[in-house]
Formats: sequence, structure tokens, C-alpha cells
Amino acid sequence: MSALPGTTGRRRIYLMRHGHVDYFGKEIREAGGDFSVVPLTPLGQEQAKAAGIALSHVSFDRAVCSGYPRTKQTAEYVLAAQPSGTAPALEIDSGLVEVHGGDYGHVKSRAEMAAKMAFHFDIAGEPGASMLPGGEAFADAMARSVASIERLLGEPGWHTMLIAAHEGINRLILGWASGGGLSAVRAFEQDTACINVLDFDMVPNENGGTKIERVMIKAVNLTPYNYVKHGMNMNSLEAIFARDPA
Repeated sequence: MSALPGTTGRRRIYLMRHGHVDYFGKEIREAGGDFSVVPLTPLGQEQAKAAGIALSHVSFDRAVCSGYPRTKQTAEYVLAAQPSGTAPALEIDSGLVEVHGGDYGHVKSRAEMAAKMAFHFDIAGEPGASMLPGGEAFADAMARSVASIERLLGEPGWHTMLIAAHEGINRLILGWASGGGLSAVRAFEQDTACINVLDFDMVPNENGGTKIERVMIKAVNLTPYNYVKHGMNMNSLEAIFARDPA
């Protein structure tokens, strides 16, 4: 099994959130409110490029995204900053798509949408909680996203992976990795184009494969375009729904 240099069975995942998007943009309106089609804004592109520069010295041997345009673009900007000819091909794992939302109701403004979503992840630990009425249960989204991480970790031939995913999915993965489960989801803020660093110690299992022996969260919510968060006084959802996210 490939392992990080200096270790016997350790693998690292750089888990990113996609860059800034506009959920009130023309692409969303033309798609009838389908959030899966939203691309990065110019600001989101600059954020992803900053992440690419920060990660340009990291040698990735796998790269995965959820397949939504915003995660695909984010990963592509990061991989474009790798030394020429060294970036791995970008793969898609649909188990990492964002938590499927339910009924938003009739929303008239950005401020109203921000108010609806402001504390939504705070309820993830409640029994049966879902992403808005009729949406995907947080427990189900955690199960599918963690299953993807475990499957990727069980595959041979890599030690350093880039994953570009989403706020909700990242929160769920971090909740699982921390041992706090769904109750911990509320604590893991994920700013746009942020980077999380997770290490996994892998050991042989009885079936001839490997299993996770230990998870270590090395870093959370790093934003290379503003490492110390100066002036970033809104949370990520407030910033996305603001007219002037800068």
C-alpha cells in the first residue's frame, strides 16, 4: 500500500469546499432553481486559484470531485497549479454530492434565503433531521459520503488525494472524522474554497485489504486567500447570499 513518506500506512486527504457561487444567478434561474448546475463566480474562481497556489507544492496522486460544476471547476483550478504534467486525472464520485435539499418555500430575497439557512446545520444531530422539509436526512448523507471516503481509502496505489466537495458534505465528513458524529456538524464552518487536511492510518484487515485504524484532523477551514479571516465576519452562507460577498 502506498503511504505518506516517513510512514508505514498513512494516507492524506485534502478536503476542499468549492469556491464562491451565486445561488441567485442566471444559471439557477434558467434551470428552474436547480442548485446542482451553479458554476463558480469570478470571486470563486479567484479563491480556487489561491488554493491552487497554496497547494502547488503538494504532489497529488488522486483527485476527486462530486461532479457538480462548482466542485469540478474548483478542483481543475487547483490541479492547474501543479507542476506541468504531474496532476492526476480528475475523477467523479457521486457519493460526495451536496446534501439534497427539500422545500425552500417561496423566497423573495437573498436576505430571506440567508435567514432560512442561517442555523440549518445546527439541527443535524436531532433525530430524523433533514436538509429542509422533505430533503435528504443528514444521517443518510453522512452514510453515503463516509462510504465514499472509506471506499477511496480502501483502494490501492495512492497516498495523497484532493477532494473537492461541498459545505454540508464536508461538515458531515468532519463530524464523522472527529468522532462527534452528527452532533459535531454544527461546529465545522466551511468557508468557500477552504481546505481541510485529514490523515488516516490504515492497517491490514482479515480479508487481505485495509481498514482505518485512526483518523487525525490536521487542519480545518484554511482559506489561502485570507488565512487569518480578517474581515470575514459573515459565515459562509451569509456571504454567499450577500450582494457584496467581498
